[in-house]
Amino acid sequence: MFLNHFEYFAPKTPAETLELVARLGSKAKILAGGTDLMVVMKAKAISPDYLIDINGVEEFKGIFCEQGKGAVIGTNTKLAEIQFSEAIQAKYPALAYAAGEVGSSQVRHMASLGGNSCNASPAAETPTPLVAMDAKVVLSSISGERELPLEEFILGVRVLDLAEGEMLTKFVLPEPKLKSACRYAYMGRRDAMEIDCVNMAVNIELEDDGETVKNVKLVMGSVYPRPLVSKEVTALLLGQKLTDQLIEKAAEAAQGEAKPIDDIRASAEYRREIVKVLARRLLKEAYAAAKGV
Repeated sequence: MFLNHFEYFAPKTPAETLELVARLGSKAKILAGGTDLMVVMKAKAISPDYLIDINGVEEFKGIFCEQGKGAVIGTNTKLAEIQFSEAIQAKYPALAYAAGEVGSSQVRHMASLGGNSCNASPAAETPTPLVAMDAKVVLSSISGERELPLEEFILGVRVLDLAEGEMLTKFVLPEPKLKSACRYAYMGRRDAMEIDCVNMAVNIELEDDGETVKNVKLVMGSVYPRPLVSKEVTALLLGQKLTDQLIEKAAEAAQGEAKPIDDIRASAEYRREIVKVLARRLLKEAYAAAKGV
C-alpha cells in the first residue's frame, strides 16, 4: 500500500495556492485533511503527480458567524471545530451534529468540511444538512470567484462542477429563517465507524401562524449518486399543517423517490425502509422544533 511518487507543494497564501492550482491543473490534488485522499491514493484509485497541501493557508480555515448574516466556513475548517463550535451549535445544530458523527475523533480533527464535499461520496455526512439549509460554495481561481448551491456542485460519485484551475475555498450558509428548524439523522453502525447506509436532513420553515408549512426541504444521502432533494415531499407539505397522516404520506413519497443500491453496508430494500423511518421521524422533529414545542 505505497503511495505513488509525487511532487509536494505547501503554499502559505491563497494567491500562491491558486497559482499552483492553475499551473498544475488536473495533475494535482488538494491535500487538506487527507482522510479520504490518502486512502484512495494508497488503493491506487488515483495517482496524482502533485499534491498541494493547504494546511498552511490560514485564510482557508475558520468559522465566521454574524447575527442576521448567516455564516461563512473556510474549506479547510476541521470537522471537530464545526462539531464543537458554539456558534454552529446554536444556529446550525444539524450541521454540528453531522460533523460530530464522521468517523472517529482523530478523523474529525484532521478531516475538513471542504474535503467531505469534494470527495463526493454519496454517503458523506455534512453535504446532506448543508444542502437542506441551502448552503452555497465559493469556487476560486486566479480569474476570480463564482458561487453556486452545493446541490449543483456535487454532480455524482466523485464528480463535481469544478473547472480546471478552480478550487473550493469557502461555504456560505444563509441565516436561519424565523420559525424554522433543520434536523439530521442517519442509520449505520457508527460505533464501528461504519459509513452511513442512509442519512437525511429536513429543513422546515413555518408561516407567521407557527403551524402552516411555508418551506420544506428533505434531502437524502446514500440513496442516490449525490444528495437527493425530494420534490414530492415539498409538493405535499407546502401550505399544510402537518398531521401524522400527512407525515406518513410524505415519508412514503420520499421512500418512492430514493434510488438506493445493494452493497456491503445494506441492501437497497433495507435502505428504502430506512428512508421512510427517517423521513417520518425528522419531519416530526423539525416541525415541532420550528413551532417551538
